[in-house]
Amino acid sequence: MGKVERIVFLSLVLDLFAFTIPLPLFPRIIEWYTVREISDPNGLLSRTLRFVSAVRGIFYKPPQNSQRWDVVFLGGLMGSAFSTLQFLVSPHIGSLSDNYGRRNVLLVSMIGNILSALIWIQSTTFASYMLSRVIGGLSEGNVQLATAILSDVSTPANRSKALAHVGIAFAICFCIGPPIGAYFASRPIPLFVEALQMELNVYAAPALLTLVLLIAETLFLIVALPETRNIQPDKSEVNVNEKSKAASAVRSVQERTEVLRLLRKLHFLFLGIFSGVEFTLTFLTFDLFDWNNKQNGALIGSIGVISALLQGGYVRRAISKVGEGKMAQRGVSSCALGLVFLTILPHFVSTQPKIAVGLLQAAAVCLAFTSATVVSSLTAHASLQCDEGFDEDTGKPIVKYPELAKGKALGEFRSSGQLGRAIGPLLACASYWTFGPSVTYAVSALAMLTLSASMKTVAVLPGKSSR
Repeated sequence: MGKVERIVFLSLVLDLFAFTIPLPLFPRIIEWYTVREISDPNGLLSRTLRFVSAVRGIFYKPPQNSQRWDVVFLGGLMGSAFSTLQFLVSPHIGSLSDNYGRRNVLLVSMIGNILSALIWIQSTTFASYMLSRVIGGLSEGNVQLATAILSDVSTPANRSKALAHVGIAFAICFCIGPPIGAYFASRPIPLFVEALQMELNVYAAPALLTLVLLIAETLFLIVALPETRNIQPDKSEVNVNEKSKAASAVRSVQERTEVLRLLRKLHFLFLGIFSGVEFTLTFLTFDLFDWNNKQNGALIGSIGVISALLQGGYVRRAISKVGEGKMAQRGVSSCALGLVFLTILPHFVSTQPKIAVGLLQAAAVCLAFTSATVVSSLTAHASLQCDEGFDEDTGKPIVKYPELAKGKALGEFRSSGQLGRAIGPLLACASYWTFGPSVTYAVSALAMLTLSASMKTVAVLPGKSSR
């Protein structure tokens, strides 16, 4: 791992650690606001919950705990709102990084993240808490800028290995962030904060930890991260895969633009289906197994651990031989198999619960493989379509075609995935409430199989199609 790659990886760990801390707290935060604001029928939370209840009532009327379902669904809506903001802002962040530098735009985005955490600490109303989420959604550019930076400092031959660090950081932080967030949620706030005599959010302690991590990340980036927009990768690495480089060089602009368009479509469709599966998985364990938060945490944590091991031990080594498109296709097929297991599972819960749990575990392994492969492979494939040329005299990058500039192209690619993440959980919840888990996962499995079959055009080694 090169110096810049280490810096980016460590900053991603800090950033994603901070991002995952509040994930398990959403339902409890909403419950806290509900108690505080239940007497105000015109407040933002009361009006939002009435809307959620009306929408849920169209699809599903639970025999009991209807308010609990509404709180869970509202948590999904909050996540959807965050993804929608990312969908809107990601292309602009990418274009700004092309014009003003990755480092500069990343540091500006960190200011927004820090402001979001500060508002969370003091958010005693649901409206102020949503303000912190909106600011965070508009500011979160770390992942896409990390992808652009790693693309800047890596050659086409080792691009996939470099970008695998993003997936590894995700897997690590989704293992440790939520449990630590839950732990600090039960801890008292530090005395120096209490001494300020301000009214604070019920989860001010995890919010403060998030703030500390974001400040530490910002200081680390100021000191350690160089500007990479004009960095030419080490020439000694350029000849690692001469055939791949030569093949990609002869692609026309139209061909590369068309591949990017196809990859954006695949990214949107995949995350639209996959995010729905992720979100409803806890519905499934709640509905059928009556699992508690600790058991759900163990399930999600195990998926993260397996995903991290696969990223570091298999994907980084095999992708140069298999190819980015083929690796992504394998991940989509693995997800389809996992969904088949989830489709069958409900039929064994009451009669053979051990088989049902075994099917859930098998599905978790399949989903872990999917998490380890698809997004990182598609991202690497997208980055390979961008302009890679450098001026021989100045050493600066040559961007002949604005639509193929790395920041802009990768920002649009990420934007398409975030739109899928915004829509997927809502559609999956509506299907789950209306038709039940078996139908929902069966339709999703069929959609994933169809998506896998449609990926034949990209499931080739870079450049193979141009020969």
